[in-house]
Amino acid sequence: FLVPAFVYLADKIGAGPDELKLIFSILVSYPLAGVLKRVPDARPAYKNLFSISISIFYLVGLFDLWDGIRTILISAGGAYAIAKFLRGSRYMPWVGFVFLMGHMSVNHIARQAANSPSSVDITGAQMVLVMKLSAFCWNVADGLLSDADLSDSQKDRRLTELPSLLDYAGFVFFFPSMLVGPAFDFAEYRRWLDTTMFEVPADVDPAKKPPTRRKRKIPRSGTPAMVKLATSLAWVFLFLKLSEYFDHNVLLQDSYLEYGFLRRLFVLHMVGVTARTKYYGVWTMSEGACILAGLGYNGVDPLTGKVSWDRLRNIDPLGVEFAQNTRAYLEGWNINTNKWLRNYIYLRVTPRGRKPGFRASLATFTTSAFWHGFHPGYYLAFVLASFIQTVAKNMRRNFRPFFLDPKTGADLPSKKFYDVASWLTTQLTFSFAAAPFLILSFSDSVLAWSRVYFYAVIGTAALTVFFASPAKGYLKKEIEKRNAKAGAVNGDGGKLSRSTSSDSLASRTPVMGITQDLEKEFDDAMSEIRPFEAKRK
Repeated sequence: FLVPAFVYLADKIGAGPDELKLIFSILVSYPLAGVLKRVPDARPAYKNLFSISISIFYLVGLFDLWDGIRTILISAGGAYAIAKFLRGSRYMPWVGFVFLMGHMSVNHIARQAANSPSSVDITGAQMVLVMKLSAFCWNVADGLLSDADLSDSQKDRRLTELPSLLDYAGFVFFFPSMLVGPAFDFAEYRRWLDTTMFEVPADVDPAKKPPTRRKRKIPRSGTPAMVKLATSLAWVFLFLKLSEYFDHNVLLQDSYLEYGFLRRLFVLHMVGVTARTKYYGVWTMSEGACILAGLGYNGVDPLTGKVSWDRLRNIDPLGVEFAQNTRAYLEGWNINTNKWLRNYIYLRVTPRGRKPGFRASLATFTTSAFWHGFHPGYYLAFVLASFIQTVAKNMRRNFRPFFLDPKTGADLPSKKFYDVASWLTTQLTFSFAAAPFLILSFSDSVLAWSRVYFYAVIGTAALTVFFASPAKGYLKKEIEKRNAKAGAVNGDGGKLSRSTSSDSLASRTPVMGITQDLEKEFDDAMSEIRPFEAKRK
């Protein structure tokens, strides 16, 4: 009975009916999350049943996704069965991962064939579920290992016994994050369910304990949740306004060619900004509902008594929009997916006692690409972004030191010009690279790129050649001479320390599956291939 209302409203504001339903479902989750938090702490089964019933209402009553229920049951049931019956096998987590990714890939292909990007199907929820359930399989496997074989994070998330089916179903069908995330591990859900998450450490002054209502252990979360809601609505409003002018289809229209090059750059950039505002709004809104339910709780500062509610933070809009380097840009985007790729792919591919290398990076890249789907535009963006990361790393290491005091590492007055140039380059380069993510098809993506003369491809290729030439060695020598002249040698021959020269880019861990050093990955690949070649000969 709500369908005509959504269709009418969608026609008025220029959005899709399913997009409005999605916003409506998350908005309704706020009062429902308030009800969920008020279910007695001693009745965890009631919390599970309430959450499951709301999720089923969303899927069936709102979106008519009967086949979506089937899809979720297959994925969830299969993952639980694999964790239960293959628990003793060291391959169990990988069997679960392949099953979940394979099942989702079938639905990705079906959605791609349907060619209806604005409609909501089950693949969005299934992408979130793949993260949750593949992590669940690893957490179960970790439960059989000794402390010596696990990192602190793995020990914190491990499951020494399988949960009950009701608790597991509540985890799968947690309604505030059912459709768009954020994802979280079962250990976090269980601590929220039994309220052990909210136990205050002994070093916290009792006077600074977070306030609660009546006998509930969950601290008051109404204010931070409402702040998230207000912020998300502002992003949604901005998206609705900007999308009237900067929908991605404008890049393919003949009228786009009537603009000069600089205006085309501006439009291309604003198309990316507009697309991101939708995600800023939806993800922030969903996070707020999780905070209201209490699951966003992330501890209390023992000195100030201030409660942190960022456990499930999935987006850093300001971090993305004002990023001055590629790593900062990507780390602020889809934060929980980054964590999943790092903790359950990149670090898991590497045998214990060894450092992650080429295989880990390749597995992470492939997983990230397949997880998103099979549109050619995704792969155009991922491949170009890998080269951009490598060039950006070289730019930062070899040019940034000239804008720092060689003795103290403090910013020179000229650093502000470097910062502006870095910000502008990062934003415009990623606006170009991300366009295929919106356009999806190969031919249209190339067409959009051609209309701005492939500037990011040409620039990245030119800088790749530059840093493969003797110019890179010359820059390094100039930096060392500059440091030595300033008396900053410190026994290292004038070499600039890594912390100063590379800053946050020192880590090799891929972000969103995108490697930041193709040269190093190639060297690692060769070092791994040579022993096999020698053995074959």
